[in-house]
Amino acid sequence: MAGHSQFKNIMVRKGKQDAKRGKVFTKIIREIISAAKSGMPDPAANPRLRSAIQWAREENMPRDKIDAAIKRGSGNSDADNFETIRYEGYGAGGVAVIVQALTDNRNRTAPDIRSTFTKCSGTMGEPGSVAFMFDYVGLIYYPAEAATDEAMLEAAIEAGADNCESDAHGHSITTSVENFLNAREALDKAFGAAMSAKLSWQPKMTSTPNEEQARQVLKLIDMLEDNDDVQDVFTNADISPELMEKLSA
Repeated sequence: MAGHSQFKNIMVRKGKQDAKRGKVFTKIIREIISAAKSGMPDPAANPRLRSAIQWAREENMPRDKIDAAIKRGSGNSDADNFETIRYEGYGAGGVAVIVQALTDNRNRTAPDIRSTFTKCSGTMGEPGSVAFMFDYVGLIYYPAEAATDEAMLEAAIEAGADNCESDAHGHSITTSVENFLNAREALDKAFGAAMSAKLSWQPKMTSTPNEEQARQVLKLIDMLEDNDDVQDVFTNADISPELMEKLSA
């Protein structure tokens, strides 16, 4: 287990802004409804629902909204039938992109996603066209002040994590999909709630776009995340902090 290697955020996720909070809540509500429909409405007996509620708490969603979404999902209505779909493709410069969607109408979502790729100098591919470049894992992230590198590494090992990487900004713990919830709960007990904890597509290798390509990739991510049907976006783009700052200015 690598405990002291330099951690790099290679998913290139832009921070959520307050202006987007309404859309974030929409995505969370969909996930809670879908999770409640797919299993027990009791979070203790439904790991997916428990994870969705944790996401809601991380985004400071009011408790009444969480409860209402669980109630909708545990009912017998056919109005909230969401389907999980993965789309894959390439952004500018050949950057690999995976889009996780939760939709009640794939005939609406697929054309929207394809159009977004096209508008941002990208191409949507067939299922499996880029997934082989990624590993599907649990990814838990803590800020650097949560613990020392040694303490986090020791706790990660005890929790059964596969890897723990730390740098000046924070600690990134990788787990198997099967052990994700157990590891997260163990780390929660040791250090409190993580800054981020989710199942993630982690690239096996990165792609470094030039400035104009990076601009298009970030535009693609923004446009995809602005789509209510899109739950998450992952890429293998490796954009330096300096270039990110320049493009965000």
